[in-house]
Amino acid sequence: MIQAFGLSDKGNARRDNEDRFAVHEDLALFVVADGMGGHKAGEVAAQMTVDAIVDTVRATASGERSDTDLLRRSIERACDQIRAAALQEDEYAGMGTTVVAARVADGRLSVAYVGDSRLYLLSRGRLRQVTQDDTWIASMLAAHPDADRTALEHHPLCHVLTNAVGAMAQTTVHVVEEAIEDGDVLVMTTDGVHDVMDEWRLAQLLLEADDPRVIAENLVRSALARGSRDNCTAVVARCM
Repeated sequence: MIQAFGLSDKGNARRDNEDRFAVHEDLALFVVADGMGGHKAGEVAAQMTVDAIVDTVRATASGERSDTDLLRRSIERACDQIRAAALQEDEYAGMGTTVVAARVADGRLSVAYVGDSRLYLLSRGRLRQVTQDDTWIASMLAAHPDADRTALEHHPLCHVLTNAVGAMAQTTVHVVEEAIEDGDVLVMTTDGVHDVMDEWRLAQLLLEADDPRVIAENLVRSALARGSRDNCTAVVARCM
């Protein structure tokens, strides 16, 4: 059994909300996407991706394939749809999105992701980031572990995406699978939330409440209070 809740806010600086999410307890499926592109194209790409993932998972018979393969295939399907739409409509040219999708079944957590939307896992009181950001700074730190992170964070390319759904010539879908236990909590966020809060603060908010609704509300509220200038989205799921 799993209990979950999602919340999104356009924030204090953006006119539109290009974040999209899905919470389907019946499928044990959770998705967060952060769109990019002009003329509301970002929200179109994000919604197309969320819909493609939900539709693909719902239409696939249980046991047909592993959940990681299923999630990967659903994101690849979204990528094809976004590229086709961008070719048909000039206003959609260059649109894309980040995405992180997770499914829980038979004591396993399956995750597929592209970009810098994140999934954290709180297990036995400890918080850990499961995904890895597809950003310039993440690639630089991976290649040069001893680099000055503070200096890199002030670089103009710091948060530039190196991988996205639909917006680039090639898209790499990352997958992760690992064991999960009753009492574990999944937290999925867009960068409007996690860019203004370190893991210590995230962990404190998770440990302060049990209800996924309360946790999600506290995450978004805290991000806005800390000056986030982006759309803020959080999905929280507790295994029971």
